[in-house]
Amino acid sequence: MPNTLYYGDNLKVLRDAIKDETVDLVYLDPPFNSNASYNVLFKAHSGKGSQAQIEAFEDTWEWGENAEAAFEDVIKSGNADAANLLTAMRKFLGDSAIMAYIAMMAVRLIELHRVLKPTGSLYLHCDPTASHYLKLVLDAIFGPERFLNEITWKRTTAHNDPKRYGRIADRILLYSKTATKTFNVVHGAYSPEQLSRYKYEDEKGKFKAEQLTAPHFSETRTVEWRGTHPGDNRQWRFSTEELERLYSEGLILLQKDGRPRKDGFKEYLDDQEGAAVQDIWTDINMSPTTKERLGYPTQKPLALLERIVEASSNPGDVVLDPFCGCGTTIHAAQKLDRQWIGIDVTHLAIGLIENRLKAAFPGIQFTVEGTPKDFEAAVDLATRDKYQFQWWAVTLVNAVPYGGKKKGADTGIDGYYYCKPDGKQTEAGIVSVKGGDHPSVKDVRDLVGVVQREKAPVGILITLRDPTGPMKAEAAKAGTFDCAWGKFQKIQIVTVDELLAGKSLKLPPQEAGGGLKQVSKEDTSAKKQTQLL
Repeated sequence: MPNTLYYGDNLKVLRDAIKDETVDLVYLDPPFNSNASYNVLFKAHSGKGSQAQIEAFEDTWEWGENAEAAFEDVIKSGNADAANLLTAMRKFLGDSAIMAYIAMMAVRLIELHRVLKPTGSLYLHCDPTASHYLKLVLDAIFGPERFLNEITWKRTTAHNDPKRYGRIADRILLYSKTATKTFNVVHGAYSPEQLSRYKYEDEKGKFKAEQLTAPHFSETRTVEWRGTHPGDNRQWRFSTEELERLYSEGLILLQKDGRPRKDGFKEYLDDQEGAAVQDIWTDINMSPTTKERLGYPTQKPLALLERIVEASSNPGDVVLDPFCGCGTTIHAAQKLDRQWIGIDVTHLAIGLIENRLKAAFPGIQFTVEGTPKDFEAAVDLATRDKYQFQWWAVTLVNAVPYGGKKKGADTGIDGYYYCKPDGKQTEAGIVSVKGGDHPSVKDVRDLVGVVQREKAPVGILITLRDPTGPMKAEAAKAGTFDCAWGKFQKIQIVTVDELLAGKSLKLPPQEAGGGLKQVSKEDTSAKKQTQLL
């Protein structure tokens, strides 16, 4: 179903929801087998409430039941080349972390090949750690003759890698399903050296002077024209009629005596498309201070995905990202008038993408599948994974999740609601989520204490079960606060059921995006594991 975000395991979603040959372009940026944990960083405009961070995913693999199941799926897939390859690789690599990673990727790549149309292409974004293994897997699934490019993307200018050369580039492996692929030539910007050739300028803009002659003798073109001869064994590039047209339109430079210059053909910069993009991309990067940053680990620049979407799809085509993270592929597809499908295994990612799309494209309509739609589904999620439940519940009030699965002191904060009480400066309201069966007045008192400690304008308590009378009374005792938008209750209690039914809290308004803001260089470099790649 196009224009849909799916929460869940991408293998299951691919098998259950995506039909054969329905997708025009696949881009995937899976975990790189980096053996690291990655955090999402959020930052308030004013810095008040400091920075929030939450563990997004662990890119750490080990051989176990899931890896064994993925391996067996490949063996039984009917793809003999893929089965033989993985069997040989397992003999070489053993039941190792990298083998677990390869098995996980292989079974998903088989499904992605299935859903691609005959004219479709797949871009797999990886780093040199596993690119050589993944290329073998892709050769087995797509066929080595379907390999098109190994694109080198220079993602940063420098990287501190002790006792080795700095690793500053990723690899993007491009395969097509058949020879009848969709491919649109993309033109890049001119380099400073190329631009320096456009050293002339008139009322039409900058231009360079190019030759009007070419090596060759022609009875019809090796002739004198308007007092200028092309030279021995040379000819005019154009017919006499075309030369006259160019002359009449002022597109030929003249010598001082009024005769045409043999090197006087005007080529205007605005009329040129630039050189076709090659397989080394050095012209796209993401500055550490760019406002584009949402704080999501491994976030890629929007321009990178726009180039890929433009090159290998057309307006109206369907673009699929099965590891959609913070939704850059989805954003690019929507911007370029493509249909899209995004899949991610965390409610955190799905919530981020929802906010991102609504901020970038006001009024956008899309479907979200796999997230709780009713009370029973919310209870099920809270029972299965309290952290996923908390992250999901926080997004229901358009707030930013905070905290994670790491052990440590409980701050009493599950999320931040960024708003502007005075209409100017952003402040962080506090969100607390209680997914248990018995919320109590203690939960309200704890939130009051956190709001006072953080000097927050408002506290929001989201409960799975209905609040008690004493809880409501305790919230009322916290009083109200006046701001530029009116009078608001200091502590507000809302149930998940009410939010699912569309209830809106009375809160100071937010900026578009709900508090997703740029992450500064200092923020991302504070901890190596949270650097955005």
